[in-house]
Amino acid sequence: MHGTAVHTLGARAALCGALLAVAACSHWPWHHRPPPPPVEVHELVMSGPSAATHFPQYWKRNTLLVDLSSASGSGSIALQPAAGGSWPVRLALRITRGSLGRLEVRGDQGVTLPITAGTGTVDLELSPWLYSAHTQQLTVVWGPEPAAPALPDATPPR
Repeated sequence: MHGTAVHTLGARAALCGALLAVAACSHWPWHHRPPPPPVEVHELVMSGPSAATHFPQYWKRNTLLVDLSSASGSGSIALQPAAGGSWPVRLALRITRGSLGRLEVRGDQGVTLPITAGTGTVDLELSPWLYSAHTQQLTVVWGPEPAAPALPDATPPR
């Protein structure tokens, strides 16, 4: 009987040790913490009808990301470098697919950016020919997908 009690006690101790090891897994060296949230910056000044909505700006590596993911319906903003600043070399807009039908950006040139079907956010990087160091402002306009033009009636005349 004495041997069985020791065996049971040893099994319980081993079980407790295993449970403690599993609980400590989150502190092992190969367990990585999630990355911290991005730090909001204010590189560009926003103005225009939709500027009252908070569209945060973040650095994503060497690209300034303007987060328009909360934009929906129709709206527009104008972007300009902050006082004493300049345009970032790389600029991207984050949008939520399904909430916008079209997105236009006008600077030195104009472009309508494609919004693919799907869900979730997508970052649309602006082409460097859209703006230069001398560009006064970029205008970003969004709205619903324009209606397709009506096709003529294909019925032959009688």
